Amino acid sequence: MAVRSATTGLNTVAPALPNAPVEYKKGYLDKLNNILRLYFNQLDTSIRNAMATQVPYNLQVSQGSVAGATSLYKFGYNADVDATEETIWNEGGNYAFPASAAVVYLSSSSAADTSAGTGARTVTVEGLNASYVEISETVALNGQTQVATSASFLRINRAFVVTAGSGGTSAGVVYVAVSGVSSGVPTGVVYGNLGTGNQTQLAVYTVPANKTLYIDTLIFTGAMSTATEYATAKFNTRELGGTFRTRVIETIQSNSNLIPFAYPLSIPEKTDIECRAIASAANNEISASFEGVLIDTVAT
Repeated sequence: MAVRSATTGLNTVAPALPNAPVEYKKGYLDKLNNILRLYFNQLDTSIRNAMATQVPYNLQVSQGSVAGATSLYKFGYNADVDATEETIWNEGGNYAFPASAAVVYLSSSSAADTSAGTGARTVTVEGLNASYVEISETVALNGQTQVATSASFLRINRAFVVTAGSGGTSAGVVYVAVSGVSSGVPTGVVYGNLGTGNQTQLAVYTVPANKTLYIDTLIFTGAMSTATEYATAKFNTRELGGTFRTRVIETIQSNSNLIPFAYPLSIPEKTDIECRAIASAANNEISASFEGVLIDTVAT
């Protein structure tokens, strides 16, 4: 029967071989060899065609063609890493993971970031609910006045500007935070700011429920204030109910350290990820990024 593989594109037909005679007959062997020759020629052609047209697995994932698989790319940037360890994110200082699910509040340092303003108008927040299930919500901004989400977020994985006015970008720094502001700037815990590139620069992530994250690449980059300075960058994880531990540690100067994993780093569901850095002196720019694939787990 003809067999076609959805992943390789192979299309082959197994031949029906004649029964062998009791005694040797040259004509039988000639016929058998001819059948096998034709079959293997067909197989060779099918394999060559499949190899020529095969879409790489990672591209299939990005296209959404692989059931249960989703690509992930996370990045963060800290413009001022000093001699005290801090999270690699553009808010600076140490990131505070929420203790429980709650609504979050969006505001801007500029009154122009409003639903009819010249700056940012709407922002999408992506994260996890109390059950660690992925959720997202798009919020219309109201300048320096905080606007609450309808959904309760246990984790904030990213936020980004969706629409903007004539300025094409946010006029001020847009924040995702707890309740309480002064001139649009939060007075309490901040979960993200969109001060660079209409997007949170947050090297922090939490793996959703019923998924495993396989990280295949990690990058740390430094731009040190002087040639003799250096920074120590860490990739930390905390499984549910556990404590943070360092999984990767790198020393960088004004360079990029690319860490490819020949065997992808497996991160289970509900695990918090945080990239941190500490420098030998003040005023250093550090960035971090990691990428991989989220695979749906199967209940056993």
